[in-house]
Amino acid sequence: MGLFDKLRGEFIDIIEWLDPTNDIMVYRFERYQNEIKMGAKLTVRETQQAVFINEGQIADIYQPGMYTLSTQNMPVLSTLKGWKYGFNSPFKAEVYFLNTKNFTDQKWGTPNPIMLRDPEFGPIRIRAFGNYALKVTNPTTFIKEIVGTDGEFTTDKITEQLKNIIITRFTDVLGESKIPALDMASNYDELSKFCETKIKPEFNEYGLELTKFLVSSITLPPNVEEALDKRASMGILGDLNKYTQFQAAEAMTAAANNPSGGGASEGMGMGMGFAMANQMMNAMNPGNKPQPQVSQPVPPPIPAEVKFHVAINGQQSGPFDLNTIKQMIAQNQFTKETLVWKEGMANWTAAGQVSEISQLFNTMPPPLPPQ
Repeated sequence: MGLFDKLRGEFIDIIEWLDPTNDIMVYRFERYQNEIKMGAKLTVRETQQAVFINEGQIADIYQPGMYTLSTQNMPVLSTLKGWKYGFNSPFKAEVYFLNTKNFTDQKWGTPNPIMLRDPEFGPIRIRAFGNYALKVTNPTTFIKEIVGTDGEFTTDKITEQLKNIIITRFTDVLGESKIPALDMASNYDELSKFCETKIKPEFNEYGLELTKFLVSSITLPPNVEEALDKRASMGILGDLNKYTQFQAAEAMTAAANNPSGGGASEGMGMGMGFAMANQMMNAMNPGNKPQPQVSQPVPPPIPAEVKFHVAINGQQSGPFDLNTIKQMIAQNQFTKETLVWKEGMANWTAAGQVSEISQLFNTMPPPLPPQ
């Protein structure tokens, strides 16, 4: 290799990046100690942006296209380096390629169950899962806030932070919505759109755009799901008495048709057969039905205690039972003219005219004579 070829090998004249993966968001073009040749070709493909950084400062940003680097299309870098018009020497600068495509199928899920108050089941715990899509929209903000000096930045390095934002906002939205657990499946679309609207501004702070947010499943704890399955099974079975009779008939038929049981099973089968025949005869001939047993007499319920509402100083008080009224009479808080009312009475009536209360006055001793 001649001296000219060796010197030419130190200069970079083609700058481009082909993404071999699906998760690289930012890639720093490796130049090592090489310098970029003035007039080098820069290729920025669709779903890419190229950012030139000079001594830690963001300079020129290039959209998709092919560029021949010169002072005319590097205005910011030319100003930072103090190049005069027509500068034609190699230069050093860091070149970052940003992948602006949609990064789809990013998973999110609640690491721990969310405690909610359900209108039907009371306090319950649920878990939720879904996915989302995002892309870089502001390369300057994304590099400053997230990437820094990282030479190869993948989605794994930011998804954990984004998951925390999503779970926090989703939990808040779900709690405020007060949607019953059994109705959540019919509201996935509404929950997804509402969460997307609420989360987007926080993604924008990082130079990112949340392009899609989906809730794919909301699940209850296994024991609650098992109880719901039993409840649903009971609803499907309908009349449990008829189902029990059907199951008993099936069991009797299976036992009667089992030849391996020997004499015992044969006897059992015959007995069950006679029992089934008897039931069928009773069903076909109503006169053969057994007479219902005479039920034992049941004592009447204990009468409820009588209580009266009392008018005291023009205000309704009570209700009071007869023992309390008796005490009030003894304390001169209650007279025969005191108005009373109980359920069933048409109007308020003087206590002396109510049989239950008038008897209480007769049992009270007369007032003491004056000294």
